[in-house]
Amino acid sequence: MKEELLKKCENLDSPDIMSSCRVLLELAEKKKDEIPEEDQSYLEMAENLKPSDVSKVLELALKIRESGDIKDTELKNAASKLIRAIEMS
Repeated sequence: MKEELLKKCENLDSPDIMSSCRVLLELAEKKKDEIPEEDQSYLEMAENLKPSDVSKVLELALKIRESGDIKDTELKNAASKLIRAIEMS
């Protein structure tokens, strides 16, 4: 399933998906302490987001959704919303 989603991201330039990516990245920046092993500025990534970055954001969303360590509902919901948007594209 992950490979199928990543493949869908290759040529994806949807305003809805880009918006969902930005929401997730902005939330990730606020909740950075809950996301293990990530050491980048999500806000900077959100501001400079390009369609080619969607696959990176998808990987982050999958990591957040599947992580048992991340308990923040808002963050998990944003990740799930992005994943669903890509699935439906």
